[in-house]
Amino acid sequence: MIAALSLATDLGTGLPLEHGLHSTQIAMRIANELGLDAETASQTYYTCLLFYVGCTANADLAAAVFGDYNALISYGGPVRFGSRSERIGGFLRAVAPPTGSPLVRVRQLAAGLPRLARAFPEQLAAQCEVGQMLADRLGLPPPVGRLFAYVDERWDGKGDPGRARGDEIPLAVRIVQVARDAAFQRMLGGTDFAARVIGERAGKAFDPAIAGQLADSGADLIGTDDNAPAWDATLASEPAPHLSLAGQAIDRALAAMGDFADLVSPYLVGHAAGVARLVARAGELAGLGPAEVVAIRRAALVHDLGRVAIPVKIWQKPGPLTLDEWEQVRLHAYHTERVLIRSRALAELAPIATYHHERLDGSGYHRRTVAAGITRPARLLAAADAYHAMTERRPHREALSREEASATLSSETGAGRLDADAAAAVIEASGQPAPHIRRPGGLTDREVQVIGLLARGYQTKHVAADLQISMKTADRHVQNAYAKIGISSRAAAALFAMEHGLITWGELPISDASGPR
Repeated sequence: MIAALSLATDLGTGLPLEHGLHSTQIAMRIANELGLDAETASQTYYTCLLFYVGCTANADLAAAVFGDYNALISYGGPVRFGSRSERIGGFLRAVAPPTGSPLVRVRQLAAGLPRLARAFPEQLAAQCEVGQMLADRLGLPPPVGRLFAYVDERWDGKGDPGRARGDEIPLAVRIVQVARDAAFQRMLGGTDFAARVIGERAGKAFDPAIAGQLADSGADLIGTDDNAPAWDATLASEPAPHLSLAGQAIDRALAAMGDFADLVSPYLVGHAAGVARLVARAGELAGLGPAEVVAIRRAALVHDLGRVAIPVKIWQKPGPLTLDEWEQVRLHAYHTERVLIRSRALAELAPIATYHHERLDGSGYHRRTVAAGITRPARLLAAADAYHAMTERRPHREALSREEASATLSSETGAGRLDADAAAAVIEASGQPAPHIRRPGGLTDREVQVIGLLARGYQTKHVAADLQISMKTADRHVQNAYAKIGISSRAAAALFAMEHGLITWGELPISDASGPR
């Protein structure tokens, strides 16, 4: 789970996916060279994976101050552990990227620098505090969380907040700083370049013994095959004893991951947790079993993890999105999937979590999957996410009332985009009376049942038997349904049922020896 969250921090900072994993491999090689005790090695491992876990703290402020998306990592990243003049230059270029015209840059500096100066202490504190809080909620030992207060300190005492220097900085942090910068510099200029930069920073930003050892060893410690997946190798390098989670600790960690993503914008704070509560209750009302309710709640907690890969300015935009901005928004479910599928445990949640914007008629994203490919739990999550989002304020609109959100959700079912039963369960779970939901084509609830059974190969007599109605009544329902949706054949009924998600769930009863099985 922590390695998966490390992938999300890569997305949130604009770093290549698995950058954190590669950095951690370097850190563990250094740890092995130094012969660290088990506790310090473990602290090094988890701190390196989560080095940027505070990246979503005040992300909205960073978006307002820095000129371009990823400007801070692009211009500040290379000099994060450089000299004071290098760091100042990096901040200036991040606020006013050199790609802009001189006049534009002057305006950006005039607007951004005062705001950055005022906000920097709070932003630094937020990143440290968020890092510690998330580490605790992820189930890590308390000493790991406390290390985040030191990640920007320097060996020479000229770091931030400037309360520690030299050996006062925990050894695990000193190793992680060198490993993270080595991985970054190798990305920029290769192994030899990285070794040289680390060597130049020995005794300044870095512990000279650690930096010197890496600079001397070069490829032995830094070399990594960027084309080979780092997941298995990174997990294999976890120091013993391995940490694990069970029961409610898993839910607490998943909730921490969801909150990490929601921090990207004040408009999104609490969304994942709210959707998880709503969909779990809806799942119970819809008759899901206990294990399914657990799965759908957990999927809801991490369904928007990919939000962090999208520029914050898009989530904050008060006006209509451009075509390109919409395209980026549509990819956030894809990014969620890329994070979850690396872990066997989290991959089980992906078929629910990553389908929350799919729609029964194929108009959703990112796959444009139609009803036949959307499971019942995924339909419930889609309805819960849509309802909860409508009741939250957004930059371009005020929050809808519960009644307004219910009416909109009902209209979506009538248009064939959301599952009617899922929508009904969500509305009831929200505390409102069970609504009369508009069915696709104006079908009644009974006609929906009939069409669903016909689509599964039932003849009219079997429909009558299974619904415990007369043959005449069953035939009348068939004819009424056909007339409403403008068809006259069983095959067309089956296609309509698949398109609009009307297939009966679960195993159908066996009517008699000649009926469907």
